[in-house]
Amino acid sequence: MVLDLRVCFIGESFVAGVGDPKCLGWAGRLAARATAAGQPLTYYNLGIRRENSTELRARWEAECERRLPAGADCRVVISTGVNDTQFENGRPRVDSDESVANMAEILRRVRERGWQAMVVAPPPNVDDAHNGRLEALDTRYADVCEQADAPYLRAHQPLRENQIWMRDIAAGDGFHPGAVGYDEFAALLAPHWLLWLADPGSELPVVR
Repeated sequence: MVLDLRVCFIGESFVAGVGDPKCLGWAGRLAARATAAGQPLTYYNLGIRRENSTELRARWEAECERRLPAGADCRVVISTGVNDTQFENGRPRVDSDESVANMAEILRRVRERGWQAMVVAPPPNVDDAHNGRLEALDTRYADVCEQADAPYLRAHQPLRENQIWMRDIAAGDGFHPGAVGYDEFAALLAPHWLLWLADPGSELPVVR
């Protein structure tokens, strides 16, 4: 009997794969790697460009419940925060306390539904001040995930130190990479992703 594994990826433009001419982003690449490794799955990309975590919190569950039926092995991969920390009118679009509360509530509802969650850190961009805010949120998200017993892949700093990623986003709009950058993002996440698919209760190694 083939396991009915279903995974919803929720979050912002990086989840949606904006900028990727292959229209895969890191999420599509992870799904492809799972299939290539012999782990068939049904993959749903529910990323929305410019969406912040408050907007995500309001809509994610209704969209996921249609795709994650009872009796299936249901997973949710979450990545948000870049739009929260963008400055508009002299302040972040979403206060950091609200961002943390939104993440905690999403994880709480995932757990109550009997699904499994994984969180991927928001990636860096070319703006050092913005990255400083993202780094602070990254630390707080790590704490929230630890409290919720959900794996958190701290990809922000490794990507910030990744010359291929940084060159690729600089060549574009300063935020979104092309295919090469998304390849780097997916390669960073892939070992942890495949382990989580095989055993969601496993303790994942730290992303480096």
